[in-house]
Amino acid sequence: MKRILKWTATLAAGIAVVVALAWVQNSLANESAPGAVTMTITAVGKKDMAPPPVRKDDVQFYLGKERTQVADWRKGETLYLGILIDDSLDPTIAQQWNDLKAFMMAQPESTFIAVAYSRNGTAAIAQDFTKDHALAAKALGMPVGYGGAFTSPYLALQDWMKRWPDSNERKSILLFSSGIDYFRGTYDPADPDVDAAIGQAQRKNINIWTIYAQDAGHRARRNYVLFLSQGFLSRVSEESGAESFYLGYIPPVTFKPYFDELQMHLNNQYLLTFVGKSETKPRFVRVRVGTELPDVEFLAAPQAYVRAAK
Repeated sequence: MKRILKWTATLAAGIAVVVALAWVQNSLANESAPGAVTMTITAVGKKDMAPPPVRKDDVQFYLGKERTQVADWRKGETLYLGILIDDSLDPTIAQQWNDLKAFMMAQPESTFIAVAYSRNGTAAIAQDFTKDHALAAKALGMPVGYGGAFTSPYLALQDWMKRWPDSNERKSILLFSSGIDYFRGTYDPADPDVDAAIGQAQRKNINIWTIYAQDAGHRARRNYVLFLSQGFLSRVSEESGAESFYLGYIPPVTFKPYFDELQMHLNNQYLLTFVGKSETKPRFVRVRVGTELPDVEFLAAPQAYVRAAK
């Protein structure tokens, strides 16, 4: 009898392994199919509550106006998280770094963290991606708040994102900035660098979470400039499938509530794969993700990038 039970347990374990391997192989096959696109979807609960688990059958996906089958839906485990700090910020923001360090240290082992500074229109890397979260936290420093720092955080975003490798894992940037574009000027509601940063984030499937903070420039005190710049930050976040955090024009006493909310979002992210029509030229397609689950909504980019057929 004991032998039968032992053999049954061994057989069940073997079947579980085979099923798991088949699921992984099927996911990889879906993601590598011609026209396949993988995008990160964040499930959000009601009133800052954690959402329930979301299954593939719970998801309604639209490609343009047509309901389209979800090829694969899986929980995102690995995360590449980039911390980008605008070097034009008032140096007093460094008083918030203890809470930021605690947020970085709380990330799971499957998270790679990098730290960079927006400087002279580029992303100056202070620490490249590492699983050593304490090492990444040591790269946090005080922004210079003057000189070449007063350029464009959107140029720095573009510069950094184009250096990120293509992968079907989750990727996020946490940007600390006033949102002011000193390179293009501060009074035009249209900014081509904002549009370019959004397009690149959608192509690379990178969520850009933004936290508004005051910079050291005198123009950062003008209400119209602040209105435009916070609008830029909101666009970059929302159109990359993320969220922007700010409390009017005055920075909050602590960023910790922002970090807590961001952590909840990162804990409830999924990777959705769909197969679009294979084209001879790459193109953006309109997408929409919904669900009938009560009190659940999704953060997702409104466009996805379909690469050209090989």
